[in-house]
Amino acid sequence: MAEYARPDALVSTQWVADHLNDPNVRIIESNEDALLYPSGHLPNAVEVDWTHDLNHQLVRDYINKDGFAALASRIGITPETTVVFYGDKNNWWATYAFWVFQLFGHTNAKIMNGGRKKWEIEGRELTRDVPKFAATTYPAKERDDSKIRAFRDYVLNHVKQNGQLVDVRSPAEFSGEKLHMEGYPQEGAVRGGHIPGAKSIPWATAANEDGTFKSADDLLKIYVQDKGISPDKEVIAYCRIGERSSHTWFVLTYLLGFPNVKNYDGSWTEWGNSVGVPIEK
Repeated sequence: MAEYARPDALVSTQWVADHLNDPNVRIIESNEDALLYPSGHLPNAVEVDWTHDLNHQLVRDYINKDGFAALASRIGITPETTVVFYGDKNNWWATYAFWVFQLFGHTNAKIMNGGRKKWEIEGRELTRDVPKFAATTYPAKERDDSKIRAFRDYVLNHVKQNGQLVDVRSPAEFSGEKLHMEGYPQEGAVRGGHIPGAKSIPWATAANEDGTFKSADDLLKIYVQDKGISPDKEVIAYCRIGERSSHTWFVLTYLLGFPNVKNYDGSWTEWGNSVGVPIEK
């Protein structure tokens, strides 16, 4: 991992295997497919479900300070606990959960490189046993949206200033041909297209076939050399609801060391339904 800007944010499957029973480490699985965890997961791994655990159930927003404290208590962590996220689809929901944890300042966090896919390729152990950990009292901080999260009006001003935007959706979504990825219901937005000035860099181009992240040199070629994204300027990444763009946010921030990257989690579901905002096709 030493080739990356912040190698401490990634751990290997072997590192995780060596720390499955470490009381100072909590392994967390976050998936798109809700059936995966109960069908088999890493020993001692807990589940954090993005829909029920991370999102407010009445407001389109994330849980608040009290909600995060309750979640942390349930999975038995303290601010000193090292949390390691992994999941399906090249870790896209794992990086999403990682990103939400950063909103609450839990910086002692890592991603298992390769996620479920690499763990399964290697034939490592999976279990259906759900671990139980003693509840903790977590002194949660107020959620800080100012550094790594972008809202619609902020993005609109960013567009007016010709700021850098990375659209991480599929090319068909970027062009406006589709409103979601191939094979998913084509719903969620009134209009198709992309935010003016955005560069199309699909999120999965950052991953290898086994789910691991590409090398730093390959990532630099994808984002900087080929698409001209400058690390010296602010970058806003977006997708449809913020999960694929959290993967790109992680790549730019932790693997390439860009100092100012925000995730626009409202993404196309908000932008494509908003009155008075510009789009391109």
